[in-house]
Amino acid sequence: MDKILKSLKPTALLLGLLLIVGIILYALGKSVFWPGFFAMMFFYGLIFFIGAYAGQINKSDNDDDVMLAGRKIPLFIAVFTMSATWVGGGYINGTAENTFNNDYGLLWVQAPWGYAISLILGGLFFARKMRRMEYKTMLDPLAAKYGKGMGAVLFIPALAGEIFWTAAILTALGTTFGTVLGIDFQTSIILSSIIAISYTALGGLWAVALTDIFQMVLLMLGLCLVIPFALETVGGWTNAWSIYQENKGPLATFIPSTTALGNYYWMWWDYALLLMLGGIPWQVYFQRVLSAKNENTAMWLSILAGFVCIAAAVPAVMIGVIGDAFNSTGDWVAMGAEGAPGTPAEILPYVMRYLTHPIVATIGLGAIAAAVMSSVDSSILSASSMASWNVYRPLVKPDISSENLAKILRRMIWVIGIAATILALQIQSVYALWFLCSDFVYCLLFPQLVTAMYDKKANRYGSIAGFVVAFILRFGGGDATLGIPILLPYPMIEDGVVLFPFRTLAMLCGLITIIIVSRIIKEKGTK
Repeated sequence: MDKILKSLKPTALLLGLLLIVGIILYALGKSVFWPGFFAMMFFYGLIFFIGAYAGQINKSDNDDDVMLAGRKIPLFIAVFTMSATWVGGGYINGTAENTFNNDYGLLWVQAPWGYAISLILGGLFFARKMRRMEYKTMLDPLAAKYGKGMGAVLFIPALAGEIFWTAAILTALGTTFGTVLGIDFQTSIILSSIIAISYTALGGLWAVALTDIFQMVLLMLGLCLVIPFALETVGGWTNAWSIYQENKGPLATFIPSTTALGNYYWMWWDYALLLMLGGIPWQVYFQRVLSAKNENTAMWLSILAGFVCIAAAVPAVMIGVIGDAFNSTGDWVAMGAEGAPGTPAEILPYVMRYLTHPIVATIGLGAIAAAVMSSVDSSILSASSMASWNVYRPLVKPDISSENLAKILRRMIWVIGIAATILALQIQSVYALWFLCSDFVYCLLFPQLVTAMYDKKANRYGSIAGFVVAFILRFGGGDATLGIPILLPYPMIEDGVVLFPFRTLAMLCGLITIIIVSRIIKEKGTK
């Protein structure tokens, strides 16, 4: 009872803060959807309470407990926390967005099945071995193989990937809240990030894992509840799908073809491989693998989560199809909107708010908020774990105690969480950020992880050379999201975009370079 009371105190303070925000919005004359606002207060309060309570029942100053929950996560909880981590706001919003988008359609909805395959491949080829070696982070085998200095260098793309991932998720939340609640983009992101950062710092991985169970259940129930109400507005699924096929034509399929893609065919495969293989070398993934109670649990939690991720994408795809059908045949203004969605990223909140009953819209909003929280907390904790364990400890204070390292970890959670929040406030494209996450780790980290785990002769010279080669080839192809121009003369450049699969080229060249250079330049003491 004492632990419950201790958890209620910060939760009450949080609810008081949210109420003050509501009063301020009312005083400013903002057009807020108040039933949804109070539902948001309830959902956020409940999530925060669960996280705070987890921190009380597992109150520890040991860094292993904070990072890996003492390696005691059972299979049931592990599957939930792994699935909830991947199925975040970016996953749901991005899937609906691309399904609806006239330039992409279902054909370019690659992330759900691509990430699902990455989870299955990770379970089959990496999970058991990583858990058996009892590493603490994904960077441990890299630091052990290539040295602490190179491990710190490889932390940079790993950190960038996690921060971009978190920013993409917060961006999805800002878009949803802005449409459903009438709360501005910036306020939505700041409130959500403060809550997620707070309970993550309080409870560590146990707080993240236990809140993930509630968040994943709420997400699936909320999305499934939205579908039947929204289908009524477009005459059922058969009619909606027929309209969608007519609107999208060859884009209304998952199967690639040169007829549908033209010169973009090889670019499609570049992105597909990026997602399937680039979804593996993530600390947010391996944190769950390494927290499992044994090797078999580590393998199966990854494989089972892959199938859960596929199932979770189905309602999001259906919402995108429904939104497209209504956009062609219905009247958004008649449903209470000011007009049609301004961008494809708004289609999921539009369907939730205007094509369902207000109560259903409120529950759906809670589902999206839960999905965002489940990914934000995981990503922030993962990046903070690497920063404290793989950078601060070996390079700044090698003799630091476990208790002090746990304190550093909690400070890192705040630093990295704030950095991701600032980025989310600057870039408002969900899907662009989402792809960019795996882009970094696919080109720069995947070759390093594969050789560290499976090439006995790989060494730091090969690692450095492979990293430089992959870096040059990847960023030589430019990046519109980051404003980097095309620097290398790749073939198949159209409208300022490289259609040639240069990301896969960068990954393969980096991998081959590590293997070859490691055999040409041998480290002292190796044969």
